[in-house]
Amino acid sequence: MHNSPGSLMLKYSLLTLTAAIIMFFGKTLFIPLFFGLLIAMIMHPISKWLERRGWNKSLAIGVCILIVTLLISLLVALLIWQLNVFRGDTPLIVRMIKETSGHLNAWLLDNLGITAATLNNWTDKLTGMFGSKLSSTIQMIINSFFVALLIPIFTALIMSRRKVLVEFLRSILPERHRQNLDKILLITIHTYFNYIKGMIMVYVIVGILNSIGLLALGVKHAILYGMLCAIMTIIPYIGITISALLPISVIWMQTGNFWYPLGVIAIFSFVQYLEANVIFPKVVGSQLEVSTLAMLVSIILGGIIWGVAGMVLFIPFVAIAKIISDHIEEWKPINLLISRK
Repeated sequence: MHNSPGSLMLKYSLLTLTAAIIMFFGKTLFIPLFFGLLIAMIMHPISKWLERRGWNKSLAIGVCILIVTLLISLLVALLIWQLNVFRGDTPLIVRMIKETSGHLNAWLLDNLGITAATLNNWTDKLTGMFGSKLSSTIQMIINSFFVALLIPIFTALIMSRRKVLVEFLRSILPERHRQNLDKILLITIHTYFNYIKGMIMVYVIVGILNSIGLLALGVKHAILYGMLCAIMTIIPYIGITISALLPISVIWMQTGNFWYPLGVIAIFSFVQYLEANVIFPKVVGSQLEVSTLAMLVSIILGGIIWGVAGMVLFIPFVAIAKIISDHIEEWKPINLLISRK
């Protein structure tokens, strides 16, 4: 007896809701696990290439993990370098803040009638808000370090047990779908390669837009700062915040005008908005052959369930759903919904 369309819709809705609840409450496990799976699939071609040339499997996996570690270390080194450069300019920036705040107090009193006491009250409230935000940010950084430590462990384990995992998938699949498993896995690995290629294109476009905006403001070394800020967006929130401090401090010391740093903030905010809502869905979506609508929905849904990590990981999830729906007849409605046609 066939199920009615209404009962099937209810069944799939309940399954989706259950999966979302499990993913939300199990994010401490699932986020590093799926990041490890993502990296393992990206590194799989390199590992296989080394193994075909006579390398031991464990040694090939170790080289892949080393490559990933070096790339992460390079990002951290860039972040530390930018912090050190900014720290060297801190005394001058503090002096300029005092001078600017004095001029601002006088302008507010003369033009708007706002007294220094009122301004100090506003400042205290903003400081309290910033303090609470800072504490949550520090907690997020601690959690991120914990996740970062687990990712290479999961990556190495998944790569070393890949044959067992494939056999497990083969054993739980219905007989009619087993013949498509190898094809789906190969296409998935190729898709992840396109995903990384798309990400690189996004950072290049963001770097160009940042550089154009900084050049328009007259910031020295605009192209360097624009590209660095684009690269550092790989580290969510923290990367863009710290990398933006350099051009902001440079333009402020260069001009002594408070409006120029605000111009830099406006440029970066606008470019970040374009990156999140236009550039990323268009470029990465075209590489993965996923529609822009599906990309935006996956980004927002991932942010709701897993935060920033979900915004990154849910895009490959949609891409995998697209690949599976290409080869399974029952998934054709999903394929029609998420395909880039």
